[in-house]
Amino acid sequence: MHSSPTQSLDAAAVAPASSAGSADTGSKPVAFRGGGFSPKPIWYVAPLVFLALLAVWEAGSRYGIISPLVLPAPTEVYGAMRDLINSGMLAKHLSASLTRLAIGFTCGTILGTVVGVLTGLYSLPRAAFRPLVAAIFPVPKIALLPLFIIWFGIGEGSKVATILFGSFFPMVIATFGGIDAVDRSLIRMGQSFNMTRASIIRKIILPSALPSILNGMRIAASISIILLVAAEMIGAEYGIGAYVLLAGNLMATDQLIAGVIVLSILGLIVSWLISRAERHFLRWRA
Repeated sequence: MHSSPTQSLDAAAVAPASSAGSADTGSKPVAFRGGGFSPKPIWYVAPLVFLALLAVWEAGSRYGIISPLVLPAPTEVYGAMRDLINSGMLAKHLSASLTRLAIGFTCGTILGTVVGVLTGLYSLPRAAFRPLVAAIFPVPKIALLPLFIIWFGIGEGSKVATILFGSFFPMVIATFGGIDAVDRSLIRMGQSFNMTRASIIRKIILPSALPSILNGMRIAASISIILLVAAEMIGAEYGIGAYVLLAGNLMATDQLIAGVIVLSILGLIVSWLISRAERHFLRWRA
C-alpha cells in the first residue's frame, strides 16, 4: 500500500518536531510551578532592620539632628528601662496590667465565642444578636469608659469591663463568620452518613471554623491591650498605662518610650502565644 505525498510530508514534519521536543524536555526539565506564592522565612531580615533603625536613631540623637526632648536616644531609653526594672516598679505595673488583661480578655473571649456559636448555628440567637453586634461594634469602646465607671466604679470593675466589652465583639463576629464559611458539602456528607447534629457540630463545623476563631482572638487581644492602656490612664495607681501617663505628664520621654516598649513586648508575647495555639489546634491543616 503506497502512501500519498501529502501524508509523507506530514509524517516528515511531525517526526523532527517530536524528536526536538523530547530532546528539549530531556536536556532542560520544566521547573515546578505548583508552589504558588508561599513566602520563604528569612529570620535575619527583621533583626537587621531593627538594628539599622536603632543605629540611625542613636546617630541622629548624638549629632543633634533629633531633639532629646522629642525623642531621646536609645541609650537613654535603656537607662530608663534598667531603672524601672531595678526599682521593682516594672513588676508592680506588669502584675496589675496582666491581671486586668487576663480576666477581661479571657471572659470576653469565652462569652464572645459562645454567643458567636449560638448566632452561627441557631436562627433565634442570630435574629437577636446579629443586629445588636452590628449596631454596637462600631462604637469606640473608649467612649464607653465613663459609663462603665458610673456602673462599676473607679476601681478594677470598670477596667475589666472595658477590656471584656472590647474583646467580646470581635470574637462574636469571627466565630459566626467562621461558621457561616464552613463548606456545606462537608455538612451534607456528614448527614448522608447519618451523623447526629451534635456530632456534625463537634467534628465538622467547629474544627472548620477554628481558624477564623483564632484570628478573632488575635484581633481581640490587640484591642484588649489598647483598651487596657486607656482604662489604666483613668484612676489607676499601678499599670503600664498609668506609668505611661505619669511619664507623659512629667515630660520624661525616656520613661514614656520605655513604657511603650513594655507594651510592645507584651503584644509580641500575646501574639506568639496565639501562634503557638494555632500550631497546636490546626495541625490537621499541615
